[in-house]
Amino acid sequence: MTVRHEVAGLRQFAISACTAAGLDPEKARAVAEVLLEGDLMGHDTHGLALLTPYLDALASGDMRGAGEPELVAATPVAETWDGRKLPGPWLVRRAVDKAQELAAEFGMGAISIRRCHHIGALAAYGPPVAAAGRMLILTCSDPATGSVAPWGGTKRVYTPNPLAAAWPTPAGPVLIDVSMSNTTNGMTARKRAEGKNFDHPWLLDGHGNPTTDPNAFWAEPAGTLLPLGGIEAGHKGFALGLLVEALTSALAGHGRADNPTGWGASVLVMVLDPARFGGTDAFMRETGWMADAVHSNPPRPGHAAPRLPGEHAMRRRAEAMEKGVVLHPGIPPALAKLAQRFELEAPEPL
Repeated sequence: MTVRHEVAGLRQFAISACTAAGLDPEKARAVAEVLLEGDLMGHDTHGLALLTPYLDALASGDMRGAGEPELVAATPVAETWDGRKLPGPWLVRRAVDKAQELAAEFGMGAISIRRCHHIGALAAYGPPVAAAGRMLILTCSDPATGSVAPWGGTKRVYTPNPLAAAWPTPAGPVLIDVSMSNTTNGMTARKRAEGKNFDHPWLLDGHGNPTTDPNAFWAEPAGTLLPLGGIEAGHKGFALGLLVEALTSALAGHGRADNPTGWGASVLVMVLDPARFGGTDAFMRETGWMADAVHSNPPRPGHAAPRLPGEHAMRRRAEAMEKGVVLHPGIPPALAKLAQRFELEAPEPL
């Protein structure tokens, strides 16, 4: 039987846990809502599964619970913030809002954030921007962590480095959230905890041999995640991973060369307003043409019809809002432990 949880109940529990842990109401709401969006959209390694690690980071001081970001530099269309290890979902939501303001006036707005804490599922930030008729580009890296080797190498250099984007079409939003590695740190840890191998050789062991075994990542010598494209075409993912490093830590002016510690992120938020380029009507005509071309494209034998990126996530989200969200089996026990820790009522399934 499919077990579902009420969305409103999960949201309130997460807010209460964040508040009990020491976050002010605005930061608690941002963290809770962004993490929950990850589960609603199917990114469940980056949803409420992160609530306990976030609150552990807050307790240890790795995440700061109070304060404001510092403005490092500003132009009419771009700002750089020092996030001071404040909660990532709160910082990125603020950055998206500011970038939208700038885009509405100038056509584009960009916010670069250094020393941000982890920001959750990047796809969670896209729908409101697309609903406003604008385009979001969002990317991040963790300059204190390495898990992916350069193409042809065997030593960890950078993180999976996701790149997300969102934009409107007449058929609904396009939502992209793609890591520049074949899998993520979170999924590798989950596979290891569940005693499962990957279906494909998405890792290298410490000697540079392709493997499906997640345990290779923690072996000695340590394994690495393969760049997007794997053994056959990983040079493409490696190049994109380097691009993300340049767009995040390099633009923000703080990264791996500074030897940072702890859990965090360098972030770039960019919003583009089609109204200030070729015009909103022309933008929607073009994105509508492409949506129609995708939907009318003949499917491969035995396969479902093509769909736009994000369509499945939005359908899953709509179903969860109506019927309740299906959580990964490992999440409810973790929420129950948080309930005991903060003397709260654990969310019950429907």
